[in-house]
Order: sequence, then C-alpha cells, then structure tokens
Amino acid sequence: MDGNFPRASVLSVILLSIVLSSSAAFLKPYDLLYDNAVQAFYNSDYKNVVHYMEGALSSYREVRRTKVRCRLRCQDQHPLDKTSDLRFFDVVLRRAACMNKCIEEKLGTQSVHKVSEDVVQDFNRRIPYNYLQLAYHKLKQPDKAAAAAHTYFQANPEHVEMGENLEQYKDLQGVSEDHFVDREARPHQISFAAAVKLYDKDDYEGAIVLFEEALVEYYKADVVCRALCQGPQRFEGHDHLRYRYSLHELVSDHFTQVLHCEHECVRDLATRPGRLSPMENYLPLHYDYLQFAYFHMDRLEDALQCAVTYLLFHEGEEFMTDNVNYYREMLGHDGEPREKAAWYLRRHKQELELLLLGSKIMGVEFTEGNYWSNTGGREDSNRIPSGTDGWMEYVPISEKKTVAVAAPQRLTEGGPLLYDSVQLVQSSVALNGTQRVLLDHVISEEQCAELRHLAHAVTMAGDGYRGRMSPHTPNEKFEGATVLKTLQYGYEGRVPMSSARLFYDTSERARRIIESYFLLNSTLHFSYTHLVCRTAITGQQDHRNDLSHPIHADNCLLDPEANECWKEPPAYTYRDYSALLYLNGDFEGGEFIFTEMDAKTVTASVKPRCGRMVGFSSGGENPHGVKAVTSGQRCAVALWFTLDPLFREMERLQADEVIHMLDTQSLLGQGLNINPKDEL
Repeated sequence: MDGNFPRASVLSVILLSIVLSSSAAFLKPYDLLYDNAVQAFYNSDYKNVVHYMEGALSSYREVRRTKVRCRLRCQDQHPLDKTSDLRFFDVVLRRAACMNKCIEEKLGTQSVHKVSEDVVQDFNRRIPYNYLQLAYHKLKQPDKAAAAAHTYFQANPEHVEMGENLEQYKDLQGVSEDHFVDREARPHQISFAAAVKLYDKDDYEGAIVLFEEALVEYYKADVVCRALCQGPQRFEGHDHLRYRYSLHELVSDHFTQVLHCEHECVRDLATRPGRLSPMENYLPLHYDYLQFAYFHMDRLEDALQCAVTYLLFHEGEEFMTDNVNYYREMLGHDGEPREKAAWYLRRHKQELELLLLGSKIMGVEFTEGNYWSNTGGREDSNRIPSGTDGWMEYVPISEKKTVAVAAPQRLTEGGPLLYDSVQLVQSSVALNGTQRVLLDHVISEEQCAELRHLAHAVTMAGDGYRGRMSPHTPNEKFEGATVLKTLQYGYEGRVPMSSARLFYDTSERARRIIESYFLLNSTLHFSYTHLVCRTAITGQQDHRNDLSHPIHADNCLLDPEANECWKEPPAYTYRDYSALLYLNGDFEGGEFIFTEMDAKTVTASVKPRCGRMVGFSSGGENPHGVKAVTSGQRCAVALWFTLDPLFREMERLQADEVIHMLDTQSLLGQGLNINPKDEL
C-alpha cells in the first residue's frame, strides 16, 4: 500500500508559516510545498502546481546537500580517537552540537521539522514528476512535460502509460530528443553508461576519460550516501523509552544500524532508479573495461594497474589473471592495484566484521550480500569486457543473501461456498492463473446500496492511506474507511449502527468464503479491511491512459524486468490471500486485471458489479491492478488476509471487542448509552 504524510493541523501550518515568513532566507519545508502543489493540482491551478512542486524539489535537494555538508564538516572538526570513554562521548556531543548549529543556520526552523517517511518515499519514487508532467502539459509546455515524464519513467519503468505518454511527446512540435533528460540522474551512472557506449563504438580514448570520470563520481557518491546514513535510526521491535537497555547497548544498536546503512551504499550506488536489483558487478566492471581500453591505447602500465585492481574484487578469476600475466610479461615487472579501490575494499571487510559482531549483540541474523557478483565467465578470444550485457542484467536477490523460505502450503481450491446465494463464475483455470476465483451474489443489491451510503457518510479523502487523496493516480479521488472507524461513527450516532454492523458482517462473510473455497488447513485472519471508493476527477480524463492502481503484487515487490517478485520489506510479506468485493458497476472503466509477471500481459479482466467478489493468493503468481476509472465512482470492500496470527489486524481485534459488547448488551436487553465523545 502506498501512503503519504499525515495532514498537518491548521494551527501548526499557520505557526510554521509565521516562523518561515520571518526569515525568508530559510528553506520552506518540502513536504509543505509538496502538499500545496497537490492541493493546487486538485484545484486545476497548474501554475501553482509547477511553482510549489519545483520549490519542493529544490528544497528537498538542498536539505540533503546541507545535511551531507554539515555532517562531513562536523565529522572532520571532531574526529574520534582511541582515548577514554569520556573523550568518546565528548566527541559525540560536540558533533551533535556542531551539526545542529550548521544545519539550523541553513534550514532554520525546518532543521527540527520531521518529514514523514511516506513523503520521503514519494520523493524517492519521483512521484512529484508525475504531477509536474501533467501540469506542464496543461500549461502547454511540452518540452518541460517531456523532461518530467522521462524523469518519472526512469524510476517507474513498469508504468506502461507513462511510456506511452513519452511516445506522444516525441511527436509534438517543439519537443526534441534533447528534452528527454533525467533530472535526477546520478553523475556516476551517467558517465558509466556514456563510457560503455563509446567503448562499444571502439572509441577507447573517449571511453577511458568517461570511465575515469565515473570512478571519481562513484567515490564522491559513496561519501554522500554514507553521510546520509548518519541520521536517526529505527529500532523496530524495541521501545527504548521503556526497555531498560544499558547505555552501551543503545549506542551499539544505533551504530550497528548506521554501519549497515553505510555498508549497503555499495548496493545503492549500483542500483538504477526504480530497480530492486543492482547492476551486476558494477564497480569492478569499471576496472575491467579500463584495463582493455588502456591496452588498446598501448598504455600497458595503466592496463596492468586496472587488471590487478579488478582482481581485488575477484581474486583468481581466470580470464583477468591471464590478462595480468600477459601485461607483466610485456612490461617485465609486476603492478600495484589502485590505492583508492584497495582502501575501499579494506574498509568494506572491516565493516563486515563489525556488522557480524553488532548483529550478534542485537540478536538479529546478518548475512553478507554478494556485492560483486559476476555470474558466468567471458568466452571471447580477446578476453574483453562483455559489453553492456553484464551491467544491464539483474542479479537475483536470492543469490545475494540467504533467505529462509517456509514450506509452501499445498495449493487447492474448489471448497464449498457456504452460502446458498453465492455463485461460482470463474475458477483459476477460466481466469488463466492459479489460486484465483470470481464469485457473484456474495451480498444483495440492498446490502450494496447500504454499504455505498455508508461509504459516502464515513469515508475521508485518502483515509487508510494517511491522508493521501490519490495514492495511486492524480486523476482520481481516493476515499476509504476501516471497520473500526465505521463502528465508531455508529457508536456516535453519525451513521446507523446497523450499517456499520453490515460492513463488519460482510467482511467476515468474505473471509469465510475465501478460507473455505481455497480449502485452507488453518484459520485465515484479517490483515487489513478497507471500504474504498475511487472517483474520476472531472476535467482530468482527456487522453488519460494511466491505471487507477498500477500493477503490483500484495506480498512482494514486483520486478517486471527481472520477472521476479521479491518477498521482502517494504512489501506486506505476511499477507497470504486478498479479495475485492464490489458494491456497484455504474461507472466507466475500473476493470480489475490480472497480468503476467511482466506487468504488461493481461491474463484476465473482471468487470465490477454489485455483489461480485474476486479472490486470489497474494503472491507474485497474481500480479494485478485496476484500469482507470474515467467517469463516475467505483466502490468496493478491499480485504487482505494472513495465515499468521501474529500479523492479525489490531483494529479488527478492537472491532471484534466492540461487536461482542454490542451483542452482550443486546442479549441482556440493555439500551446503548452512546456518548459522542467516547473513543473506541
């Protein structure tokens, strides 16, 4: 589930605005600018969309630059040494004071303003550029729209519709190839890609310049990446305000997490935007290309140095060892590896030793990744680097780390539907997949109407997604409510309690049907339940070709290019089955679709209607999405289930208690004394 940041209270926004206006030199918080841009978008105020969104991007970049600059400066000013404990804590405190002062001088009040993780993820996924390309298009600035679309697409290559938009921009007057630039491109990756192109054209002299430039930029990016790791860390599973850790255990916990983040910079720098897997053998490949390019330029000293450097990463590799022996024979002497690379690897190995120790102290398992994976040898007679094939390929995550895989449950289906009215429409075979089912008449027309009325009364824009009005597309308004919230509204007399109870009972009905049909041998628990409506925004449907909900899987990270689905955070890995119960069909578009792992090939399409339910297993075998709702409103009950009781939805357990209390009071003949100020 995607999300956004909680809306700031009106008072906090006013106070923040007053403070910021008193010091124009300070940056405005990028999440506030982002929120202003999104609101402007829904008001069709496209000039302000551009104004605020470009401001948000600028502020975001400056915040990062400031934090990196200040952390590095303070680190140099207050170095750690091997003296007493007092000296260690003296340095830690002085660094903290130095960084606070340095950052506050540039950012002002924003230095103490914490941006939600959801907004940070939006910027990492380049969501602002989706809004910008639409705004620039509306403002008839196709060159800037093309750049924004291209930038967004680089990080979201599975977004088929954006790819189609880019093709349309190419045909527009005033748009040239030069306008399709990645505004967030990373210099070290730009130089490397350009160098490979020159290498493939046998322009070895030009390739050498760019490969060397790529290495310089890589090591610069490594410094930045590591500096950004030095912020606050999450302590999942621990409440350090309550748990009685010793001081040294707390320090150890924090620094182990910082060290792990820094260690993973190897992976981060080798990963292209929007990809889950790093480019194979990325850093060593620079030296591989360079050794042969220098050979072609008859610079054997440099070729030997690069070849020896490559062997630091892949000791004893046959082909490169042959090259080294050849260079030694031609030169008559041995060579030394590049000191920068040697130091880099020494640090990497030292970090690994500390991580293994720190992880043991924290009681968590740590498995070293294969950061320099080089699958398959080169077989060409000249022993030259393998063109772009190597670095464009993905290394499966399963080859990088040990993954504990639970024994799969036997997949079966065709169990009883439990209720006489429920009708089987299509099984997995008819839906061209596995663990899929389509059912009709799960609830009646009257019940659909009552739940739609409940949705209109209770749902809030973006509710369930932390206030985000359009978590999946800016062309639709998204509204939702949970079971507990509807019961709260019923308790307060704001909606009929019978309607809130219907939502609760309907979700339980759906759970029992899915559990029975798929012949599960253990109890299916609620993971999340959501009453949702998607409404097409008037005036934003012309030439629309995006999806209402992009193709995804519910318990793993879909990687279409690798044709894999990685079952790791931030995916909801504990979810096992999913279901969607539709409440209406009087709208245009909004078909539910299953696809292949490529996120493009549609294997089945479901047209929503009242009482129709589609159920399926939540893994990579069932990638799915929703076509654009181009007119009207589409409402449904969305349900996710888990077989692991440890991941039961807490709100559901609270709702169960409320229902039990209501049933008990009903049996005792007691009336409800409803206090609108009561909280559940």
